[in-house]
Amino acid sequence: MKVRILGCNGGIGGKHLRTTSMLVDDDILIDAGTGVDDLTLAELAKIDHVFVTHSHLDHIAALPLMVDSIADLRETPVTVHAIAPTLDILRNHIFNWAIWPDFSEISIRDRPVMQYQTISVGETLHFGSRMITAMPALHTVPAVGYHLNSGAASLVFTGDTTVNDAFWPLLNRIENLRYLLIETAFSNRERNLAAVSMHLCPSMLAEELARMTVAPEVYVSHLKPGQIDLIMSEIADCAGHVCPQMLQNDHVFEF
Repeated sequence: MKVRILGCNGGIGGKHLRTTSMLVDDDILIDAGTGVDDLTLAELAKIDHVFVTHSHLDHIAALPLMVDSIADLRETPVTVHAIAPTLDILRNHIFNWAIWPDFSEISIRDRPVMQYQTISVGETLHFGSRMITAMPALHTVPAVGYHLNSGAASLVFTGDTTVNDAFWPLLNRIENLRYLLIETAFSNRERNLAAVSMHLCPSMLAEELARMTVAPEVYVSHLKPGQIDLIMSEIADCAGHVCPQMLQNDHVFEF
């Protein structure tokens, strides 16, 4: 599997800042934040599946525009995968004709433009030899992370989450885990805000990583644009023994 980071920032405000989205090979997206905007129309048209971690705007902002842009370029629907509460939010609050057309009801050449597919925590979907499993996450809205398994190795993306007792036992059972992408949205001075908004700060990240019994390369995502240097400095102080690196746009993982 090849995973290209299209966006991994906690906000916008510069030409290199894009919100969360990852392109898996050339046909699967994990989230659809503003990083999707940099793909060409031809690249967008190849995307068959979009796995959404949760419904917040920085993770879905490009989805309505993407589906609209490629509607007449595809022979099959784009399938949007998410847990049931997230799909309900997308139906009721985004693809509702008031904010954006409901492309699950629009047909071109006698086939729908978009379709929904529910995934449950712990469920694995197979795409040839590739496997994608929903992992538990805790956030202010229903949320999941995703485990991507090529068979040879695995990558886990936590999505937006906070302290999560259910996550670590599952992660620690992944024998071929090579990469962990985990969020840290705020600096330590905003630990209370991190807790209220159900994100992590560096001290919380260190406490969470202490639960890990496997040894993947760890990359940190979702840093707030104005606090990037501070957050990474605090992570080095709190969790330096794990050597977390800052996730960056256009990073490519092959496994």
